[in-house]
Amino acid sequence: MDYKKIITEDLSAQLSEHLSLEDIYQLLENPKNDDHGDLAFPTFRLAKAFRKNPAEIANDIAENFSSDVVEKVNVVGPYLNFYLNKNIVSTQVLNDIISSPSTYGNSNVGEGKNIPIDMSSPNIAKPMSMGHLRSTVIGNALSNIVSKLGFEPVRINHLGDWGTQFGRLITAYKLWGEEEKVRANPIKELNELYIHFHEVLETQPELEDVGREWFKKLEDGDQEATELWRWFRDESLNEFNKVYDRLGVTFDSHNGESFYNDKMEEIVDLLEEKELLVEDQGAQVVRLDEFDLQPALIKKQDGATLYITRDLAAALFRKRNYEFEQSLYVVGQDQIYHFTQLKAVLNKMGYEWEEDIHHISFGLISIDGEKMSTRRGKVVLLEEVLDEAVLRASNQINEKNPSLANKEEVAEQVGVGAVVFHDLQHDRRNNFNFNLDEIVQFEGETGPYVQYTRARALSILKKAEIDPSYFDGEKEYSLTDSYSWSVVKLIQSFSSVLDRAYREFEPSIIAKHALSMAQAFNRFYANVRVLDEGPEKESRLALVYAVALMLEEDLRLLGVEAPDEM
Repeated sequence: MDYKKIITEDLSAQLSEHLSLEDIYQLLENPKNDDHGDLAFPTFRLAKAFRKNPAEIANDIAENFSSDVVEKVNVVGPYLNFYLNKNIVSTQVLNDIISSPSTYGNSNVGEGKNIPIDMSSPNIAKPMSMGHLRSTVIGNALSNIVSKLGFEPVRINHLGDWGTQFGRLITAYKLWGEEEKVRANPIKELNELYIHFHEVLETQPELEDVGREWFKKLEDGDQEATELWRWFRDESLNEFNKVYDRLGVTFDSHNGESFYNDKMEEIVDLLEEKELLVEDQGAQVVRLDEFDLQPALIKKQDGATLYITRDLAAALFRKRNYEFEQSLYVVGQDQIYHFTQLKAVLNKMGYEWEEDIHHISFGLISIDGEKMSTRRGKVVLLEEVLDEAVLRASNQINEKNPSLANKEEVAEQVGVGAVVFHDLQHDRRNNFNFNLDEIVQFEGETGPYVQYTRARALSILKKAEIDPSYFDGEKEYSLTDSYSWSVVKLIQSFSSVLDRAYREFEPSIIAKHALSMAQAFNRFYANVRVLDEGPEKESRLALVYAVALMLEEDLRLLGVEAPDEM
């Protein structure tokens, strides 16, 4: 139950002429100091409408405010501070999550509407590096979030399986490749060939023309070029899927750039029909002067297409195929200009739905402060990082709980979960440095800390000899101490946290909620004698169980598994 919404509705009875429900909801805030209540409402925006100073308005509203869930309202200057009724709220919150943990916080705001999410999108014939991690896990988390709100996510792995780089790769294979070596270890060999091509290119720049010729052959359907390309693609997908399985990520579509080969001509035709395509130095462009943007290059002088041509085709295909409510592109921040141009061209084409396209940009991961590059070979392989994280998790488990029955399985859950959580706890727009020593720790602001806290909660129930089925979701609970109340409020806030994560397309909001939950629970456990006999024992144990459920759901949304024991 969202008490912020309840208070919003009660306030609306007095303020509906001046503020919408949405305005009131957004104005309600969480006080920084617990002594100032559980929710606060500022009255500054009402001064002009009421022709009174904000403090007077706050007093007037307080005098006419009543709600069962609010114990008292204090006015401090222009603010109304609301104090929730601890017993009523604790009982409702705990019963709600215990009775339906998997649907707690669910909403049908999405009404089953489609949201295609373009995510991961590694390049064929190159290994998945740490650089691919962000798009993959951010996209997966957003898919889980929108699904919980009633939307239908369509996870699209828009594979980088087309472009001039395949001309370069075919050239490298024809010059230096050995079939047996490539079949034995395809990704490694193909990547080394790609790197070698760029090393040789520095002294033999004419190779660039050879690469262009091979790509043109591929575009024209040349048999040898097509067979090599298909072989590289199939081998790459097999390797990618091993990583996706470990991350728990699945896709609804693997339609990559090549899928749009036969759909780009329609884009060119449409642009010509709308008289938007103009020639510039032999190339075909769409001018975007009114947007203060450079012209969008649709076709090169040699007739070859570009990323934006394929992305226009993809946007149109997705709108027709999915009739999307919104369309998300989880792509690095270095592509901001590209997506700005893309939306501008769609706007000029008369497609109002371009406003529903969102570039979910994200910052870079650096290793020891250096940006990674597949071209120069400075690449940190994602699979190797996951292996090392699992090894470190295994070492800690052997140290802390050597008798754990399923150590290998738990080590995989903890190690992989640590890498995923570390990525998602950062604001997606921020750059960050990756340090494996810090993230696979059971203490601090880490994924294993959250997982361990949940496992600890379950161990408390086990020690109390309480089966979770004991809590039927229809009991009365009394939790009045400040440590318990802090935990209850965090569970209660989940709906608004989920809503904000969706509105901002920001999974870190969920990760921060999980960390706050874990920290609040550990403070509760350190200061409240949970297992002591007394009238509140059952309520305390119900809270412990609710925390385990809440942390499990937070982690699930992030794509992180939650082992029962660690």
